[in-house]
Amino acid sequence: MKSRTLGSNGPEVSAIGLGCMGLSFGLGPATGHKEALQVIRSAVDRGVTLFDTAEGYGPFVNEELVGEALMGVRNKVQICTKFGFAINERNELIGLDSRPKHIREVVDASLKRLRTDRIDLLYQHRVDPTVPMEDVAGAVADLIAEGKVLHFGLSEASESSIRKAHAVQPVTAIQDHYSLWMREPEHTKFSLCEELGIGLVAWGPLGQGFLTGKITRGMTFDDANDLRKDFPRFTPEAMEANFKVVEFLNDLAVRKASSPARIALAWLLAQKPWIVPIPGGTKIEHLDDNLAAADLELTPDDLREIEAAFSTIDIKGAPISAALDAAIDR
Repeated sequence: MKSRTLGSNGPEVSAIGLGCMGLSFGLGPATGHKEALQVIRSAVDRGVTLFDTAEGYGPFVNEELVGEALMGVRNKVQICTKFGFAINERNELIGLDSRPKHIREVVDASLKRLRTDRIDLLYQHRVDPTVPMEDVAGAVADLIAEGKVLHFGLSEASESSIRKAHAVQPVTAIQDHYSLWMREPEHTKFSLCEELGIGLVAWGPLGQGFLTGKITRGMTFDDANDLRKDFPRFTPEAMEANFKVVEFLNDLAVRKASSPARIALAWLLAQKPWIVPIPGGTKIEHLDDNLAAADLELTPDDLREIEAAFSTIDIKGAPISAALDAAIDR
């Protein structure tokens, strides 16, 4: 597996990481515990070193899974997790909470679930407008000074919030929704990352599965644990229109002796050397397909063809639900 450095002063990580959320939460029924452990451990065997989770995934169960899976190889990997939500006694996310006292409580609990003594990269999951960003960054700086956290990150934060945080505690990486069909970070974050030396970790790099070509016409997302049921881009009408994306990727993949997922991930890697995508994967065959993208070289002609094709496709529907979008700091 090839490696990349997250930003100018961040850790060296595998060029493709593993987003672990979908093993427990968010994209349909949870993967069986034994199989989920095998997926994470197989990713390690294949050279993945960057593993992404959060207390809010489950809540809590995904951190526990990641901790169990990686405890035997802890010094070979980087574990990323997140704080920022209020969670009630019924394990329901009920709002945002980035008060410094709460951040410390979350980190101590996450360390126990992850079976480790430090978090390699700690993100604020969503910006809490009631807590000054300087206070958030200061709380994380204290945890870094204590050795409980090694690097600070922000997820879906605005340029203003990132600058305020970075002035107190350097931000190693931001995590944003970025893929071939979700291009907003190019306009809002790229120049900032270049200026401040910050890496970008791309979540949803395969369009919640759509860019893999494995989602077929007529497929529905009715499971209560599948967030896509509320995503406008996944309504039957929008999906039918958006199959033009899949048709193009399938055609290019055939010509490149590759797969749509590899094309989509290789395109991300070709955008900037400090971008690291974190596709999910609930089966080992997903890993084998996704991770091969690190060795797929898209030529300048390939990249121009992809750009030209997507410029003519009118992608229908918002990429996430209105409720999730409302929590993004813009």
